Amino acid sequence: MPSCVVADSSCLIGLARIDRLTLLKDLFSEIQIPGAVYREVVEQGAGRPGAEAVKAAAWIRRQDVQDELAVRALRINQLGQGECEAMVLALERGVDFLILDDARARRAALTLDLPVIGTVAVLHKAAEKGFLRDLDEALARLRQAGFRFVD
Repeated sequence: MPSCVVADSSCLIGLARIDRLTLLKDLFSEIQIPGAVYREVVEQGAGRPGAEAVKAAAWIRRQDVQDELAVRALRINQLGQGECEAMVLALERGVDFLILDDARARRAALTLDLPVIGTVAVLHKAAEKGFLRDLDEALARLRQAGFRFVD
């Protein structure tokens, strides 16, 4: 089981919308999120899917980034604060996986040699490991919940 996984908000929100947030715990045992992701999902997202589940999940740990200059440098690329902090946290922690879905953020993360996967890959991994019985249904529900991805 990977020892260090960092997630951006889109994965947390998407999986929460289809009642599959705990797949992250099943697969990775612990997820780290930067402060900006916590604020986006829990504080700004109060009352929305994922807010209470993320707040209550002891296996989702908030970690503040140390290199604020690196975060500001990434923001020049028109990326969101949460995405930038997730990338910097991933660099600081030496992650096994960084879960990002935004195409522009993924390209930036790949230029930093970060091991990027997306929410759809998480669902595929969960199905492979036997944590998810019906991958097609989960993907359909994710799409119905407004999550955009290419088949």
